Amino acid sequence: MATYLVTGANRGIGLEYCRQLKAKGETVIAVCRSSSPELDKLCVNIQSGIDITSENSLSYLRDKFSNIKINVLIHNAGVAQNNSFQNLDAESIRTQFEVNALAPLLLTKVLIGSLIQGSKVILMTSRMGSIGDNTSGGLYGYRMSKVAMCMAGKSLSIDLYPLGIPVAMLHPGLVSTRMTGFTPNGITTQKSVEGLLQRIDSLTLQSTGSFWHSNGEILPW
Repeated sequence: MATYLVTGANRGIGLEYCRQLKAKGETVIAVCRSSSPELDKLCVNIQSGIDITSENSLSYLRDKFSNIKINVLIHNAGVAQNNSFQNLDAESIRTQFEVNALAPLLLTKVLIGSLIQGSKVILMTSRMGSIGDNTSGGLYGYRMSKVAMCMAGKSLSIDLYPLGIPVAMLHPGLVSTRMTGFTPNGITTQKSVEGLLQRIDSLTLQSTGSFWHSNGEILPW
């Protein structure tokens, strides 16, 4: 049995992570700003009232889990806002950088004492964080923050390598969730997380720093 900490756990992909991990018999720590009826039903360790951009929340998590070893840290919490070139909102872009890129880095730092050799750090990024894959433009804040997240993950893969902790950046695919407006073109959260867990299971120090699609495809930077 392994211990997984999942942020943004109350809905969407985060909730499905918790559901599938619980079904596998793993220990799940579900971190969120507020819980949901669906999350409550899973009977996992819910840590609600957590804002990952808050120093107080980060300190709370550090102290709360100082004596617990976390095998897999999944940074799933994120925000997406539509910033077109015609509608650039500096505050919105700053918020997306803080939530999507800076907060996961700082949370990894405060929880480093709970990670052990063989632990894994997972950053839920997006194909929109690929410069080489950008053929449509727009979504400035989201794209830029996810590029920054990928760069943070790449640096973490180097800095945590001596500790025996591999890092991966994972794209869930186009998933039908509230963040995507429940697009009819998307895959289910169940299918996405099934693939994501396969990527996590296969992650080793030899593949650390990889940028993967949930289907196993290596994505361009």
